[in-house]
Amino acid sequence: MCGIAGFLTRNASWGRAELERMTEVIAHRGPDGSGHYAQAPAFLGHRRLSIIDVAGGGQPMTNETGTRWIIYNGEIFNHAGIRPALENAGHRYRTRCDTETILHAYEEYGPSCVERFRGMFAFAIWDETEKTLFCARDRLGIKPFYYYWDGALFAFASEIKALLRHPAIAAALDESLLPEYLAFGYTSGDRTLFKGIRKLMPGHHLRLRPDEPESFRIEPYWDARPDPGQPADGDDAYWIRECRRRLEENVEMRLMSDVPLGLFLSGGVDSSAIAALVQRMAAGPVKTFSVGYREAEFSELSYARQVAKTIGTEHHEVVIGMEEFFDALPKLIWHEDEPITWPSSVSLHFLSLLAAKEVKVVLTGEGSDELFAGYNRYRFYQWNRQLRPLYRMMPGVLRERLRASIAHSNLLSAKARRKLRHTILGRGDSVESLYLDNFYSAFSAEEQARLLPGAPAGAAYAAFSRYWDAVAGHSPVGRMLYADQKTYLVELLMKQDQMSMSASIESRVPLLDHTFVEFAAAIPDRMKIRNGEAKYIFKKCVEDLLPHDIIYRRKMGFPTPLRRWLMDGRNAPLLAALRDKDGLLASVIHMPEMETLLRRHQSGEIDASDRIWRLLNLQLWGEIFLTGRRQVDERLVTSV
Repeated sequence: MCGIAGFLTRNASWGRAELERMTEVIAHRGPDGSGHYAQAPAFLGHRRLSIIDVAGGGQPMTNETGTRWIIYNGEIFNHAGIRPALENAGHRYRTRCDTETILHAYEEYGPSCVERFRGMFAFAIWDETEKTLFCARDRLGIKPFYYYWDGALFAFASEIKALLRHPAIAAALDESLLPEYLAFGYTSGDRTLFKGIRKLMPGHHLRLRPDEPESFRIEPYWDARPDPGQPADGDDAYWIRECRRRLEENVEMRLMSDVPLGLFLSGGVDSSAIAALVQRMAAGPVKTFSVGYREAEFSELSYARQVAKTIGTEHHEVVIGMEEFFDALPKLIWHEDEPITWPSSVSLHFLSLLAAKEVKVVLTGEGSDELFAGYNRYRFYQWNRQLRPLYRMMPGVLRERLRASIAHSNLLSAKARRKLRHTILGRGDSVESLYLDNFYSAFSAEEQARLLPGAPAGAAYAAFSRYWDAVAGHSPVGRMLYADQKTYLVELLMKQDQMSMSASIESRVPLLDHTFVEFAAAIPDRMKIRNGEAKYIFKKCVEDLLPHDIIYRRKMGFPTPLRRWLMDGRNAPLLAALRDKDGLLASVIHMPEMETLLRRHQSGEIDASDRIWRLLNLQLWGEIFLTGRRQVDERLVTSV
């Protein structure tokens, strides 16, 4: 795993010095070496974390004639299978690494080369002869690719902070994205919170000739829309058998490494199944790593220990508390470049630091929930939709009275009110209310309107709705999974990438091999949710690998004791920081509304932990990247 950065420009005043500044700031992504190509108008920089062909895989890498150059972040797991055809076509290899296969495949097949790769990648290829830059990002968005383009300067990098090191690129907030940020904690289109800085979306590539600004093109090359089908032998046994075969193939493929490899183990079914398969394939005990909290009721360490003992891994743990958590937060916002979406990102950083003491590569269980409908929200939304015909038979006035009664009635307990407000009786039947406000949004549409009075209605949900509407006509389960894979999952993967790279280790996600995603899209809904059991097919296909109580235990979802911590008097300075009149929040939100929120939370009237988390991260992000009022020591290395 590595870090890439570069730019194209006709401005003769920018060159190698600017490139070196861009690559130096992402040294944590590649502490094993650096390289630069500086031949105007193209400037390519690389930071290397050596995984494959440790001695011979330095970058930027060129072809046999020195006319094409590549910088690359990722792993192509089938590169050895692609190589023979390229050698037969006359391409001469000098290394064993996958970087060279990408370069030769581009020479042989052009932009369609990406269709041959199985893996995770973000790369840029400069063709000196054609004066053309070609860039691509993997299908699921496992590896990041950010860029800036103003018609004269094109700059790109693995992390936004590298772009900000270029003198022509300044940090500024894109206020139009605040509704989406407050709702979800991230932006799901190609724009970022930094004005003018965008993401190359998963499954897309771009081309540009610097002397022809109009040549800038971004095109998609892959999609996996829901397409339920049932072949002739497509009974339950077929789907389960095929799921297991593909799972084993994906895991074995991702064991490719010339350096020590281990696994993140949460104790849930996904990471546990992968760990069990790896242990079966390994010659000796593999290393597994888990993280937990001092507050035992929020920790899954006991489940991870049970799995590790059952399958025979060499297990390692780290336990963190409130002080370590909040002390690390500013540094990790700097690593993430944008506000941190989920508190579990902080825990993942400490887990990565633990693993980095033993290995340079880890396998993780990300992706199963978004492929096989593992989250409770999928079942609940499906159930609520089944009630919709009866709900619509009720007069509108009665619906409104019922919603008001559920929200405010003293005859119901707080627990009963909370549960009923997740049903169609307490919300209404639109997808925005019944699905997004219900299960995603920290701030409801009404709260967003009060906090951001000038924002247009519906601004928070536009990106999600685009994907939801793109598969209209498919089943609700298929639509939910497709939209989540295009939005929610991409942000999860950025969390995985940035937090693992904060400790200079590579993370791999076997469940997100694109062929496995395509397979999952074709699986009938009945194999994903069966009699209220989520991820039915995945659980059935690993029943021989793990104890029954691990496979079928209640999903915890790695909760964080955030509410308890935010009520702790020792964190009063954090809440005070939200009220800073010179901070970002004071300039973009309606502060009296926030004051009301904080008061109600501190009194115990409501639990606003998720909303306070959003606001706190936004405030700290502004101090780090926009105002410079909070300095982060880029050389700081946190230890566990």
